[in-house]
Amino acid sequence: MSNAPSYVIDPATKRAILHLSFATFASMTIQRLCDPMLPELSQSFEVSRSQAAQVISYFAVAYGLMQIFFGPLGDKYGKYKVLAWATVGCSLGCFGSALAWDLNFLVFCRVLTATCTAAIIPLGLAWVGDSVDYTIRQATLARVGLGSTMGIVAGQLFGGLITDTLGWRWAFALVGILFSVVGVVLLRNPIAKLQHPLHDGPQAKSLSFFKNAGLVFGQSRPRRILACIGLEGTFAFGAIAISASHLHDHHGLAVSWAGAIVSLFGIGGVSYMALASRLIPLLGETGLVRMGALFFGVSYLLIGFSPHWLFDVIAFIGAGFGFFMFHNTMQVHATQMAPEVRGTCMALFAAILFAGQSVGVILCAALTSIISSSWVLLLMGVSLGVLGWVLPILIDPSKINMKRP
Repeated sequence: MSNAPSYVIDPATKRAILHLSFATFASMTIQRLCDPMLPELSQSFEVSRSQAAQVISYFAVAYGLMQIFFGPLGDKYGKYKVLAWATVGCSLGCFGSALAWDLNFLVFCRVLTATCTAAIIPLGLAWVGDSVDYTIRQATLARVGLGSTMGIVAGQLFGGLITDTLGWRWAFALVGILFSVVGVVLLRNPIAKLQHPLHDGPQAKSLSFFKNAGLVFGQSRPRRILACIGLEGTFAFGAIAISASHLHDHHGLAVSWAGAIVSLFGIGGVSYMALASRLIPLLGETGLVRMGALFFGVSYLLIGFSPHWLFDVIAFIGAGFGFFMFHNTMQVHATQMAPEVRGTCMALFAAILFAGQSVGVILCAALTSIISSSWVLLLMGVSLGVLGWVLPILIDPSKINMKRP
């Protein structure tokens, strides 16, 4: 990497990268905002907790399905422009949620929000892939990812805090204002005004997700990368899904306190993103995925069998740090799977990661009915650790498609 030519990012691109980090922050905040407010929604609309949870489950389904739409749309008309308008659209869903008069309308507004939110992170990552040279792309993706990682923490913390103080409607309204401001800022960037964006690579000929996806799956290396992404989602998010209940059962912690400890996973991610520019040249891609997987595995060994919950405070920070070392490297590989349809590539990345998460949640829930949660957490941690160590062999970084758009 030291022998690579220097690459200068122009001012408009630098501003766009900063603004994208704000957009990804808002995107992840709204995804996690409803997690702590379910009891209040249940009481406000006089429904059961399971019914109130539709604001989360329907959001997740819509978010996953809309990847089929936005990937090709970004490839065809410009990734930056599409995600900028989608950001503005998110504000409409948020303001509608704040004004919801019953649960059905709130669910409808959450689906509308998810429909627009689905464009932001995948197309943002794809746009960075088009705009930034590969030699500095991973560090740039880490800066954009800092926003989404902080959004995970903010959604959990502020969703509960604002609900308890100002009320749940204000939580949606404030995030709606954030989306409005960020959307306008994105659209004011000169890049959004380009008729044929230079930063968006060649314009894809097809709006068909399946046709564009065929270009990706027709190559063996992208197939292996996407398979590893699915396994990553299964192992990592399966473990995260049962972590709070494990702390509750294993250490007798209140559910709210257990959730706060698990949220430290996001702090670990923020820590990695802040140090990424130093760690990337030091460890390289192979070192990052292997050390990250090792961090995650050891952390979940400690979480599963720690004698006291105070050890888990450190372990969850370590798990988040290791996961994002691994995940950030997978993102940069995904951006280079098929440069001519990079928007579709990142849509596939998001959709398969989402599918892996779903499998992981179901798998870990089933396993905990057979063996203790301690052993399930250890199994997930070891599995990701093994994946990290064999990953460089499976995807062979030396065969990266370096075709420039």
